[in-house]
Amino acid sequence: MANILQIETATQTCSVALAIAGETVALKEETAKNIHAGSLTLFIDAVMQQAGLRYQDLDAVAVSKGPGSYTGLRIGVSTAKGLCFALDKPLIAIDTLKMMANGFLVENPAYEGLICPMIDARRMEVFTALFDENLNAVTPVIAKIIDTNSYAAELAAHHVTFIGDGASKCSDILQHPNAVFSAINYNSADYLTPLALTAYNQHTFEDVAYFEPYYLKDFVFTTPKKKV
Repeated sequence: MANILQIETATQTCSVALAIAGETVALKEETAKNIHAGSLTLFIDAVMQQAGLRYQDLDAVAVSKGPGSYTGLRIGVSTAKGLCFALDKPLIAIDTLKMMANGFLVENPAYEGLICPMIDARRMEVFTALFDENLNAVTPVIAKIIDTNSYAAELAAHHVTFIGDGASKCSDILQHPNAVFSAINYNSADYLTPLALTAYNQHTFEDVAYFEPYYLKDFVFTTPKKKV
């Protein structure tokens, strides 16, 4: 039986779950701008109390590793690493897009087609990948600029459901009978549960000292304009 604390901060959703033996027993989450720094540790305390566990009772900490928001990922991963250092527990890192696709399949178990999770980047760019109904990766994780020809081959052959906060801005461009857009938020630590348990059972752990989030792209610093 594994007690796994799970953290998702790759988007504007700050989400924490506690899973015991592959079942989510406590969940605390909220979607809003710039809440991760102030809310994450409070959410962690809340789910630990709700589950009736001490921190020493944890067997591992799992974190959604990206791609996604630079700031959100940095806060989530640094918090997870701090807990692992303090408690001497292993760190599990799960691909954020795979977690989102798993969430869609959990809610739609009879689905047949491809799932395309999208995380909003800039302008018409998204962080994305394609998964089939068995959660197998059809395409790798990439930063992709969406235009009218994007996914033409996939849409010609399959139903494709686009999910995530990057999907809505693409709905006017990807107009095809086989394209479906879901407004449901699948950025939840709840959907880490089966993936984290599999990683734990396979001892797929990260080096806590050297692990970094999967930012996919370098952070772009902007310099404010000087007032004249």
